Amino acid sequence: MAIKTDGLHHVTAIGGSPRRNVDFYARTLGLRLVKTTVNFDDPGVYHLYYGDAEGTPGTLMTLFPWEGVTPGRHGTGQATTTSFSNPELSLGWWEEHLKKVGVESTRSGIPGEEEALTFLDPDGLRLSLVAHPQGDPRNPWDTPLVPAEYAIRGLHSVTMQVAKEDASVDMLTDGLGLRYIGEHGDKLRFAAGDGGPGTLVDVLVTPNAPQGLVAGGTVHHVAWRVPDDATQRAWRDELIDKGMNVTEILDREYFHSIYFREPGGTLFEIATDDIGFDVDEPLLELGRALKLPPWLEPRREQIQRALPQLNLPAENNPEAQKV
Repeated sequence: MAIKTDGLHHVTAIGGSPRRNVDFYARTLGLRLVKTTVNFDDPGVYHLYYGDAEGTPGTLMTLFPWEGVTPGRHGTGQATTTSFSNPELSLGWWEEHLKKVGVESTRSGIPGEEEALTFLDPDGLRLSLVAHPQGDPRNPWDTPLVPAEYAIRGLHSVTMQVAKEDASVDMLTDGLGLRYIGEHGDKLRFAAGDGGPGTLVDVLVTPNAPQGLVAGGTVHHVAWRVPDDATQRAWRDELIDKGMNVTEILDREYFHSIYFREPGGTLFEIATDDIGFDVDEPLLELGRALKLPPWLEPRREQIQRALPQLNLPAENNPEAQKV
């Protein structure tokens, strides 16, 4: 394997009510809404990006929120838990915070090593907050509801659920350049680079579990980081040589992407680091306005009429800040 990923770029999931989605991820979890756009393949649906102040790769959770979406099913062939990195000793604050907004959570792990607070988003997507002693240098988004001392730093890891491990493990190690670092509870853990937060994937092997169904409340795909277009092209060639069915390179405006399914069924994306979310609006104004790619701009009026209104948090909505 000549090319290795530096870790997670983003995780994309399917949600329900767009207004409820913004309320949960931007207010309850305290992430910054860094881009309000649409699903480029289905522009009648929002694509909302949440992350740190700049939308740094490795901090991003993105959602396709459909009003009245059909619920999915967690199972094999998909990423079943998305975990965020949090400061050590922060989980007590988060337990109380989530309880106040009616979100039930379960705490597990070993204090002083790695603890996790697991819960569901409003559409049933399984999330966890992971507190760990090694620290996380990434700067959080600081909001009135979630102070910086407790705030999410970025992605920590994803859990892939598979019926058989061998082919999926080969893809992680030989296809993505990850290394096996040991068992983590009932899972196998793999890491990119130095193995810190944002570089980890856990593999849960459940041969008797049902096949997952990707719809509301499930992960659509997991994206891995690549520095630039040239590396992505070379990596695509390598994957094709390994017999993978890989898409053409697609322009997502804020990064370029290729997609393929790992043998266990999870959809993977390889996304470039080198464009960013301030390419079409100033950093201080990220997420405030609906942004469309050039090929959809002629349909702006029609697209905006079809989309429901979002209740943006004050930091995304200058008018709200005046109230």
